Amino acid sequence: METSREGVRTLWISLAVLGATTAVQAVIVALSGSVALLGDTIHNAADALTALPLGVAFVLGRRAADRRYTYGYGRAEDLAGILIVTTIAASAALAAWVAVDRLVNPRDITHLWAVAAAALAGFAGNEWVARFRIRTGRKIGSAALVADGLHARTDGFTSLAVLLGAGGAALGWRVADPVVGLLITAAILLVLKDAAREVYRRLMDAVDPGLVDDAERALRGVPGVLGIGQVRMRWIGHALRAEADIVVAPHLTVVQAHEVAVAAEHALLHAVPRLTAATLHTDHTPTGTSDPHAALSHHGERSR
Repeated sequence: METSREGVRTLWISLAVLGATTAVQAVIVALSGSVALLGDTIHNAADALTALPLGVAFVLGRRAADRRYTYGYGRAEDLAGILIVTTIAASAALAAWVAVDRLVNPRDITHLWAVAAAALAGFAGNEWVARFRIRTGRKIGSAALVADGLHARTDGFTSLAVLLGAGGAALGWRVADPVVGLLITAAILLVLKDAAREVYRRLMDAVDPGLVDDAERALRGVPGVLGIGQVRMRWIGHALRAEADIVVAPHLTVVQAHEVAVAAEHALLHAVPRLTAATLHTDHTPTGTSDPHAALSHHGERSR
């Protein structure tokens, strides 16, 4: 719940900063007619609005598990990630349409100094929000929040690109503004690719292989663990859960084997960041052999 509160706080502060930046840019778009700045404003507005589904997901994720949702409601963040990717795609399509229309129907832009100022304001606001979201997302283990932060960072660089359009317009190049608008669209598509990849991996229960390595090293260091089998992990919201197979000596009592499993669970919880629960399955080496792989092979045959 503490991590959810921190995530919600980050989102509302980000929404306020980006909302103010977008409002300023929208006024200057109306005055100047800059299509590059319009594309940047659309992107910033979309980025601000992504705080809403994430905020709902963080609040929903606080709900306790019940008999229907036995793992809780942490997966709501993955649904929010899908909405974020959809929003980014829609903003790219709108920015591209406006830029192409301006290429076909060119027009002069005015108030170039204001356009340049709006571009710098957009960069400053987005970079601040990007650092804030990425830092919090990595701290609480939220892939959706990190993806949203990367989205904001690219928004900042696209804001700087608006300066190129303003500079070209000042030199009399009428196509400079819509061309920069198309470049901004390309930047949005790159963000879309990265964000979609992160959300896809989370939906497919992908984890960093380094986390699995850390878990296996921790299990091997537990007294009484003679071998380890499969180690599985998955994200539920911004928390990790793990399952692992371990081999213990055949002469141990049920109580003693349970104590080894508890020690192994504690070792995992200390070794793997953001891991909140682990389920350990204990097996034993067959009587008359000390080969732990034989036990794991026997367990695998039973599982199949």
